[in-house]
Amino acid sequence: MSFNSLHSFAIGIATTDTSGTIIEVYYPQPLLNPAAELIAPVANLMAYQSGNASLRINPDQLQQLSRESACPFDEQIATQLADGNKTLIACFIAEDRAPENIAEVYLKLHLLSHRLCKPHAVNLQGAFGILRNIAWTNQGAIAIEDLPQRQLQARASGQFLDVISVDKFPKMANYIVPAGVRIADTARVRLGAYVGEGTTVMHEGFINFNAGTEGTAMIEGRISAGVIIGEGSDLGGGCSTMGTLSGGGTAIISVGRDCLIGANAGIGIALGDRCIVEAGLYVTGGTKVTLLDNDGQQVDLIKARELSGKSDLLFRRNSQTGAVECKTNKTRIALNEELHSHN
Repeated sequence: MSFNSLHSFAIGIATTDTSGTIIEVYYPQPLLNPAAELIAPVANLMAYQSGNASLRINPDQLQQLSRESACPFDEQIATQLADGNKTLIACFIAEDRAPENIAEVYLKLHLLSHRLCKPHAVNLQGAFGILRNIAWTNQGAIAIEDLPQRQLQARASGQFLDVISVDKFPKMANYIVPAGVRIADTARVRLGAYVGEGTTVMHEGFINFNAGTEGTAMIEGRISAGVIIGEGSDLGGGCSTMGTLSGGGTAIISVGRDCLIGANAGIGIALGDRCIVEAGLYVTGGTKVTLLDNDGQQVDLIKARELSGKSDLLFRRNSQTGAVECKTNKTRIALNEELHSHN
């Protein structure tokens, strides 16, 4: 059979709970649209026929696969995966439909953080409901149901089990650190974030899954799920972008190139290129905006959603009347080149 149309594939190490159910998967080398000759050996070895499938593979099979002339991963990775008593998973995604299990969700999150797919390029519909709340600890992922026993075991052996977070999503840096980025607090970037080369994420910056930056950017605010930030843009301290999980509905919020969202500001509309939102100003789709001409005279009163995606706009609040105003932005935002040249 032909495997030319396979969407993605990976072999990874899975963590299971005490019942043997998978709770998370680490894929060291995920593949997007893999070549048929790379997939054929593992498909034949595991009797994979078609469709989306997550199959358990044992170390012996992995060693046999590594000896094939066409192998879907590096020999060093194969050796390390096959070494020891671990649960190994081969995940085949033939069709990019809504994921059906944890192994599929984690493969798609890896594709995003490895920069193989951009946000919205893979179907993650329902992923949040598939993932389980997990205790992320200094001893790895632990199912919440197993945590009390693991804590007791650690204490009884004179160890301390540090629960770093309890969440459905792990931090990206425990799975992949993309080239050319700075992340001041790795807990604030979730697996499934797309962090473009040249991006700096400061301590208060946050990037959710299926969201991120296309390239050089300064992130000191929050990038919510589904939001993508264009090259050269700056999100000021404490600012917010409204995602589909935080009240934005189905509208896709994005920020274009060379934009500035000021400190403690926010948007519930898309911005085009070279836009500025004044510090402290939150612009939602229903915000009434006074349009000004180049002489500062009012020409219209509209809702902000009518300006969604348009470029070269400056949003500000009139300090005397409190009205939200919009005029043409004549200032180009330039990030500090020295700050971003050493990522």
